[in-house]
Amino acid sequence: MLETEKTKEKVAKSAKKMLEAGLVVETWGNVSARTKDNMVITPSGLDYNKLNFTDMVVMDIDGNVLDGKWKPSSEHPLHRLIYKRREDVSAVMHTHSIYATSFAVARKEIFTVVEDFCQVVGSSVKVTDYAMPGSEKLAVNCVETLQDCSAVLIANHGLVAVGKSLEEVLLICKVIEKTALISLYANILGGPVVIDDNHVQELHQYFKEQYGQKNK
Repeated sequence: MLETEKTKEKVAKSAKKMLEAGLVVETWGNVSARTKDNMVITPSGLDYNKLNFTDMVVMDIDGNVLDGKWKPSSEHPLHRLIYKRREDVSAVMHTHSIYATSFAVARKEIFTVVEDFCQVVGSSVKVTDYAMPGSEKLAVNCVETLQDCSAVLIANHGLVAVGKSLEEVLLICKVIEKTALISLYANILGGPVVIDDNHVQELHQYFKEQYGQKNK
């Protein structure tokens, strides 16, 4: 129970950080985190500025609400399916940020054109086929397109990032948004040059194993 309450606090704080970073407006987008046996997810249609941990919804992976006074996010099928298919994932963030969503609307992949993108994301971000929001089909499309990557664009909708922590998924969303904007400007200048796969993997491995103060 203590783990679940702590996770509620972390999810609520991450949702506010997502809003503060300009990755969503009003009540759109959603955040979740895995607990030992279940998941905690943001509620549907509530103002992020007013959210606190008591507003979070606890669900099991099969879709049963175990705790919470509100309806869960309408995209809970997506979050649940990701957790079912990806044992390595402990957090999911879904944003509607302007530049990444521009690529989703154009149905264009975001390529590995910036080094910090390669470090944090580790691969290009592909686009799903279209499906109605909140549907099981959207969830399946996302998981099938995501495969073992860190993020996926939902056609005409937004971005989904997955990772081992809420801090990681927020960072992934921020870096993808920045890279999407850089890519748009680079297209004006004649088109971005994609970093080759070998260097992408080296950069990603370096970030995971050596970047920052790992012993702190």
